Amino acid sequence: MTETTADPRGSYPPAAAFAATANAGQELYDQAAADRDAFWAEQAGRLDWQQPFERVLDWSAAPVAQWFVGGRLNVAYNCVDRHVLAGHGDQVAIHWEGEPGDSRAITYRELLAEVSRAANYLTELGLVAGDRVAIYMPMIPEAIVAMLACARLGLPHSVVFAGFSPTALRQRVDDARARLVITADGQWRRGKSAPLKEAVDEALYAHGGTPSSVEHVLVVRRTGIEVPWTEGRDLWWHETVTPASPEHQAEPFEAEHPLFILYTSGTTGKPKGILHTTGGYLTQTSYTHHAVFDHKPGRDVYWCTADIGWITGHSYIVYGPLANRTTQVVYEGTPNFPDEHRHWQIIEKYGVTIYYTAPTLVRTFMKWGRAIPTAHDLSSIRLLGSVGEPINPEAWRWYREVIGANRTPVVDTWWQTETGAIMISPLPGVTTTKPGAAMTPLPGISARVVDEMGEPVSHGETEANGYLVIDQPWPSMLRGIWGDMERYRATYWERFAEQGWYFAGDGAKLDTDGDLWVLGRVDDVMNVSGHRISTAEVESALVAHPSVAEAAVVGAEDPTTGQGIVAFVILTTEATDTGSALIEELKTGVAKEISPIARPREIHVVPELPKTRSGKIMRRLLRDTAEGRQLGDTSTLVDPSVFEAIRASKEAG
Repeated sequence: MTETTADPRGSYPPAAAFAATANAGQELYDQAAADRDAFWAEQAGRLDWQQPFERVLDWSAAPVAQWFVGGRLNVAYNCVDRHVLAGHGDQVAIHWEGEPGDSRAITYRELLAEVSRAANYLTELGLVAGDRVAIYMPMIPEAIVAMLACARLGLPHSVVFAGFSPTALRQRVDDARARLVITADGQWRRGKSAPLKEAVDEALYAHGGTPSSVEHVLVVRRTGIEVPWTEGRDLWWHETVTPASPEHQAEPFEAEHPLFILYTSGTTGKPKGILHTTGGYLTQTSYTHHAVFDHKPGRDVYWCTADIGWITGHSYIVYGPLANRTTQVVYEGTPNFPDEHRHWQIIEKYGVTIYYTAPTLVRTFMKWGRAIPTAHDLSSIRLLGSVGEPINPEAWRWYREVIGANRTPVVDTWWQTETGAIMISPLPGVTTTKPGAAMTPLPGISARVVDEMGEPVSHGETEANGYLVIDQPWPSMLRGIWGDMERYRATYWERFAEQGWYFAGDGAKLDTDGDLWVLGRVDDVMNVSGHRISTAEVESALVAHPSVAEAAVVGAEDPTTGQGIVAFVILTTEATDTGSALIEELKTGVAKEISPIARPREIHVVPELPKTRSGKIMRRLLRDTAEGRQLGDTSTLVDPSVFEAIRASKEAG
C-alpha cells in the first residue's frame, strides 16, 4: 500500500491502491439514496434465509420496527454451518490467546461441533426457544460457543461483563428471569486467578438467601481454583457439554425473534435491558463489518480488542465477523501482562491485518511510549479502527502514525448498544478522513444534528453544538427495553416525539464541510474507557455508606479514560472519619458494588451541593468545577455562593 499523507487542512484521502480493491465504493451511497428498502434488501442477501422475507420494513407500529417481515433464518447457521458446508471447514475461525500464554486455533468445523454439543446439552436441560440464559464469562472460546448455542436454539442471551459485581449480576439475572447461568470457575487477570463462580453464588443467594429464577449453573473450568458447589444445580461444562453429540440441526426463527438482551446504564440507577432481534441485527452487523473494515474472507486476520460483555464484543467479535467467515484473534487478558509489549507480540504472532480498539487504549499506548510498538513488526496491519467514544485528534494521529506507519486508514466508528451496529464512520476506500471526526452516516443510515427545537444546526459554528438524532429506522436498531416499553419510548423517542426521531443522548456538531463530530454524552451517563456508567448508579452506591448523606457524581475529562468519575459528597452529622481513609473506603465500596471500572477518580467532601429551586442538582456546574473551568450560568441556583465552599473543599482535598 502506498503511503497517504495529510492534505494542508489535516485530512487524509484514501490511498489509491486501497481504494482500488475496497469492498465499498461511492456507489453504495448512491444505491442507498436511490432506494433505501432495495439497498437493505441487498444487504440482507448477504445472509442465508431458510424462508425469504416478504417485506423489508414495517414501521407502522413506530417506534418499534419490524425488519425483513416474514423471513426466517438461524443466526448460528449463518455464522458457522454455512461456511463449513461451503468447503471452508478447515479455515481458522478463532486464534485464541490466553493471558498465561496458552493458545488454541479453532477451525469453523471445530467451532460447529462445539456449538452443536452445547446446543444439544442446553436442550437436554429442558430449555426451549424464548427462555433466557445469562452468560458471565471471561474471554475464552466457550463464551463465544455459549452465545452461538443460545442463538442456535432461539434462547435470548444476556451477557454480563465478568468484571461486574454479584449485585449487578443479580439485577440482570432477575430482570431477564434467566433459567440458566453459564460461567467459569475464575478468570486470569494480570497473572492471578480471580473467582467468578463464587460471585455467581453470591448473586444467586443474595437478598436474604432467596434463590432467583436460575435452575442451573453451567461452569467451565478455566483456572482450576476451588469453587463452591451446589449439587443438583451446578454442572461442569467438561462433564456435560463436552461428551454431548457434535451433530445438531439448526432450526430457523422469525426475523424478529429476540436474539439477546444487553444491559446498559441509564439515567436512573436501574440498568436498561436493550433488546435486539435476529434478521435486522445480523444483516447490519455483517454489512458494516464487511464495508467499514474492508474484510476479505480467508485473507485477513482481524482483531477486535473488546470484551463480549459489551455490545462491541457481540457485534464485532461474535456475530458480524463470524457471519463474514472471518479469521480472528480473541485475547483473554490485559494489554500489559506480562508487560506492555503483549498486544504487539500478538499482532506479530498472528499477522493481524485489521485492528479495532478503543481510544482509551490508544491513549494508554501513547503514555507508555512509541518505543514499545516500534520494537515490533506491525507491517501486517492494513486498517485501524476506533470504538467506544470520540477519539481526540492527537490520539488519532498517533494511532495512524505509530501503529499504522502513516499509511493505514483509520475508521473512527460511532454507534451504541442501542443501535446494535456501526452507524457513522468513514468508508476506508472512499472517505477523506479528519482526525477526531466521525465523518458521515454510512450508506443506508440517516442522521441529523439539530437544536432543541429540532431545527438543523449551522455548519462550522463552534457554538452551534446540537443533538445527534437518527431520523430513519435502521435494521439493527433496538426493539425495546426488556419488560418496560414505556421506558423505551420515554428514553429514546420522547425528546423529538413530534418528528419521530431517535435520540440517545449524544451531542454533535457539523464542521464547515458538513462532516460530523460527536461531542459525547449530554445526559447523566458517563463514558469511562468506553463503558457507560450512570451517575445515579454511582451516587446510589455512595449514599449506601452510613457516613454519606447525599452525593452528586459527574464525568470529568480524563486524558486516558475519556472521562473520569468525580464525586461530591455531603457527610452525615454522625460521620466520624472525614479524611483519606473514608475516601478510600468509599471508592472501594463503589468498585465492589458496581465494577472496578466505576471506581471514582476523585471524591470531594463538601458542605452543600448546587441545587435549583426545584431541588435538581446542577451537575453541569459540578462538571465545570471538576474540570477547572469558569462556571456557567448560576442564576437558577438557590444559593450560588455554594461554589465557594465547594472550591475550598476541593482545594483542601
